[in-house]
Amino acid sequence: MSDYLSELARWAEAVHLSDLPSSTVAAAKLVLLDTLGAMLAGSPLAENARLAELAAARSSRQGATLIGHGARADAPWAALSNATAGVALEVDEGNRLGGGHPAIHVIPAAVAVAEEQALDGPRLLEAVVAGYEIGSRLGGATTGRPNLHSHGTWGTISTAAAVAKLTGLPATDIRAVINLSASMSPANTWTPALAGATIRNLYPGRAALEGIVAVDLHRCGFTGLADGPADVYGTLLGDHFEPAQAVSGLGESYRIEQNYFKFHACCRYNHYALEALGALRRRHRVSADLVDSVRVTTIPFGLRMADPAPETALAAKFSIPYAIAAALVLGTADVSAFAPSALGDPRIHALSRRVRVEADPEMSPRRLDYPTARVQIALSDGRVLEESATIPPGDAANPVPSAEVVAKFRLLAAPVVGEAGAERLVDATRDLEAHKDIRDLTALLVPA
Repeated sequence: MSDYLSELARWAEAVHLSDLPSSTVAAAKLVLLDTLGAMLAGSPLAENARLAELAAARSSRQGATLIGHGARADAPWAALSNATAGVALEVDEGNRLGGGHPAIHVIPAAVAVAEEQALDGPRLLEAVVAGYEIGSRLGGATTGRPNLHSHGTWGTISTAAAVAKLTGLPATDIRAVINLSASMSPANTWTPALAGATIRNLYPGRAALEGIVAVDLHRCGFTGLADGPADVYGTLLGDHFEPAQAVSGLGESYRIEQNYFKFHACCRYNHYALEALGALRRRHRVSADLVDSVRVTTIPFGLRMADPAPETALAAKFSIPYAIAAALVLGTADVSAFAPSALGDPRIHALSRRVRVEADPEMSPRRLDYPTARVQIALSDGRVLEESATIPPGDAANPVPSAEVVAKFRLLAAPVVGEAGAERLVDATRDLEAHKDIRDLTALLVPA
């Protein structure tokens, strides 16, 4: 058996922007832009604003931007605050092949450290590609336990690998940092997300902070196991860990090109039913006041997302009945559908209680040859409408034009930085490799 960790580390050390395919560089920029939008959009939430204040107060150097705020913080605190904000609205990208949501575990820390060290755009892009690839591959090599939440789980390694690359560590040190950070992996469950406890939003923030600390610990002389990922994911957080999967096809393609972008502001497992519902609405112009009942058949995990009366905005994002009812009543499942005004809408609550969730054991998020959801609507006029969906738009297997991702960014960013500021961020990200100092970009990530 080859030393898979050394393979990953050597690959990460060798990543150079000039050697990456143009499609990979374009994907990295688009993922970066999308993640910046998620962080900006989540920054005004009350708890996130107070966390940013705490981060600034706890910091001495204050070399990194607290995104969406006028203050600054030390890189670890900035990464924690920004990553936490970036997951709060459930609009951050993800990857079906593994790692859950790699970008929100890579980009906040990479941006903060690059800014603190006044590094250039190419260095940031290389680090993002490296951290994304390693975290996604280790996630894909793991068969997680049933209640394991992907947020944060591989995030400490993703962050640590990106920061190690960013700061120019050689392969032997990158390998050591991976092992250190594996033993710092958060053990997170789905329960807080389903219950709507916002401590869940700290999962990627905590991973970002600890990933930076892992690199610092390596410099201090701390040592890790010879194979940290196999120990943590093979015996504690996962049912199986297969190292060969982590390096299969390494360098032949890039995970950052195989991601998905989210166009509904809720858990990905809601999107399957929402896409089926959207197809029905486009075909039949279904009106909410004509709906008697809805039956949703989806992946087995969907049974855990069947609460028709979520009490918080976060819990609503993990409720299939609520998401379906909100989409029927409001005609959308964007950020506004989960805002306090929508959460208190009696029409949504009444319809949500008429949505039944069932599971099909053959349905799986990773299958392309079988539906991931089927929606059946019974109308008051006696008609029964049915539609199914497999891979939502925005996935690499069902791509959308990049202009749609950019448009999503503008909608998320403009309320915080203004329309002109959002446009400047689009331009700065598009031309990132030309920036000699990443602070040209981060200077734009503050309120208008």
